[in-house]
Amino acid sequence: MSRQLPLAARYGASLLFVVLATGLAFIVEHLISAPNLTLIFVLPVVAAATFFGWGPSLAAVVAGVLAFDFFFTKPFNSFRIASPSDLWAAGLLLVIAAAVSTLAAESRRRALEAREAAEQAQALQTLAHVVIQARPQSEILEAAASALNRIFQAPSVIFMGEAGALRPVASAGGPKITSAEEEAANGALETRLPVRAETYPFDRSQFDFWPVATPKAFSCVIGVDFTRSGRGRPAAPERFVEIVGAYLATAFGGSGKAAGAAAS
Repeated sequence: MSRQLPLAARYGASLLFVVLATGLAFIVEHLISAPNLTLIFVLPVVAAATFFGWGPSLAAVVAGVLAFDFFFTKPFNSFRIASPSDLWAAGLLLVIAAAVSTLAAESRRRALEAREAAEQAQALQTLAHVVIQARPQSEILEAAASALNRIFQAPSVIFMGEAGALRPVASAGGPKITSAEEEAANGALETRLPVRAETYPFDRSQFDFWPVATPKAFSCVIGVDFTRSGRGRPAAPERFVEIVGAYLATAFGGSGKAAGAAAS
């Protein structure tokens, strides 16, 4: 859910964590010394790194050090530090918070990558079961579109040639199919090459399209709208598109796979 928040909201939430930590520090400042108060300002850094990643956690580091300096070191309500011990405490807070931020952000990144890999594997496994069970064509197509949507967290569509025309037969994620997308899908099918979104001559299309390489009797094109993806466009989406294309080709009597090279 945190990845779906706008970037500004992530930074705003990180600063809110620092405000809450500052309030807590005011409550307990008469119980502990100023150097020990610095530990309270590590908490918002950990929270920001865990929920929002490196950038917001770095903002929490800077905001936490400034808040500690302004409110809890003499002279108060000033960014000037008079006491060497307070200066040491502020510097130590900066170092500790930065180190914690890096470790927590890296841990979050690895956890997200592991979760994404598990989701992608599960999506492909679900599609494989539908194909193995020889379900009706419409169910296989819907399962393929759903797998693409789950893998890329982006709207997906599958075009098939029916009655001499290429038309969308399955989709997932609420794709917006316009005449520009239809033209791009036809272009991918005619050239047997992938078509990238917003690229000439189909610069009005928001979808990347890949033709599924199968016998001529079976015409199929896979499309994914990375402009509406919560994860952005991956570095090499072809590897997953090829797998889904291979399942479709196998299910409908072919043995090919989706075209593997992205359009330049």
